[in-house]
Amino acid sequence: MHRLTVALLAAVDAAIAVAVGIAATLAPLTLVWVFGLGATADWAALWPASATVWQFGNLVPLSITLPADYLAAAGIDPDAASFALSLSPLAFAAFTVIFAARSGVRASRADAWATGAGVGIAVFTALAALVALSARNPVAGAEPWQAIVVPALLFAVPCVAGAIVTEWSEAGAGPVAALRDRVEAHPAWGSVLALGARGAAVVVVGLVGLGALVTATAVVLRGGEILALFQAANADALGAAVIALGQLAYLPTLVVWGIAFAAGPGFVVGEGGVVSPSGTQTGVVPGIPVLGILPDSTSPWLLLLALVPVGLGAFAGWVARSRLIASGGDAGASGEHELLGPRLAIAAVIAVASGAAAALLSAAASGALGPGRLAQLGPQPGPVALAVGLEVLVGAAILLLAPRSRERDASADAAPTGQTGLAVETRPADDRDPADDRDPADDRDAAAGPAAFDPDLSPTLDLGPRKSGPDAPVD
Repeated sequence: MHRLTVALLAAVDAAIAVAVGIAATLAPLTLVWVFGLGATADWAALWPASATVWQFGNLVPLSITLPADYLAAAGIDPDAASFALSLSPLAFAAFTVIFAARSGVRASRADAWATGAGVGIAVFTALAALVALSARNPVAGAEPWQAIVVPALLFAVPCVAGAIVTEWSEAGAGPVAALRDRVEAHPAWGSVLALGARGAAVVVVGLVGLGALVTATAVVLRGGEILALFQAANADALGAAVIALGQLAYLPTLVVWGIAFAAGPGFVVGEGGVVSPSGTQTGVVPGIPVLGILPDSTSPWLLLLALVPVGLGAFAGWVARSRLIASGGDAGASGEHELLGPRLAIAAVIAVASGAAAALLSAAASGALGPGRLAQLGPQPGPVALAVGLEVLVGAAILLLAPRSRERDASADAAPTGQTGLAVETRPADDRDPADDRDPADDRDAAAGPAAFDPDLSPTLDLGPRKSGPDAPVD
């Protein structure tokens, strides 16, 4: 594909990523302005509010400053008038990441990954700057450089990563393909990085599924508390719809909390509050309906959830071990013994990459949601990364370092070519029986003998039906 076409497609991808994210906030806020505020609505504040929500969803921290008239009307303590807001709804960030990675993959398959990624990142950064400069919000403000750099990095990193991964796995030429060929030229160590990355991807996908399962189970078991908090809010239909949409935007954040809970360390809920399988102490939590999933107490039996990351590590190790055996990279120069070093390296890559991914997700799913006790919520990246890394390492090491069974290999080596599993017995020439030199035809003739003739076995000639009686012809 022509580079100009690739550049145009990448620019369109970046523009769509920004437009869809802002439209997801602009549409419901427009309904609020029309049906909720009515004639008193300040339409000049609609765009800054929508842009600020989009920035917040893309991991931009906000500084909230409540006006004095609102504090007096709501009866809020003036000390709580200013606070930080950094616990982002990860649904926006997840959309940006997925769309950026898809754009990078498309540019790589068009044989112009550098052009596509560069143009896409430039367009997204320009649009983020335009949004930041045109959406000054006096209530929820953000540092201008953070409003530009953070969303740009959120788009740039997965875009480049998707392009490079596709180049590594599919490209036939280019600098990334040349580096791949140079790395994979080593028969034993060349596949360590690729197999480790593949195994880590298996673990990360499994952890996301585990977190989603834990979150769904909590919603089902504590649905009554969630409904009670909804009723206590006394919101009308429009307000309930806005609350529901906001909670859906935080659903990926809760999934990451479920990962931290299943791994063992759990997550923090305010100062001094923690939710983990070993114990729960929440204290007073805000009346947000979705926070009704937080349990009042937990059972130590929930510590068995930590076996799931171990199992995911074992599955990732099995996937890597199978591909390593199929490629022949597990054998030494003699082909008789497995090399321990590559398998150790693959297990280490899987564990380190899985722990790093868990730390990154935990950092994105933690932050401040208000003043006071709400200044710290979510999992702590360090403990979660350590727990996930160790659990995955145990599982991966079990499958990668276990000795291979030699029974099938021995039977295959003993069989001749084309007759796997059949063993042929051979004897040296000196041990042969002299009778083996006789012609088999002689043996058959000797066995038949002179009396071995059987008239029933002699050939017959069928001449058709015969006549009987005096007129019958004489043979």
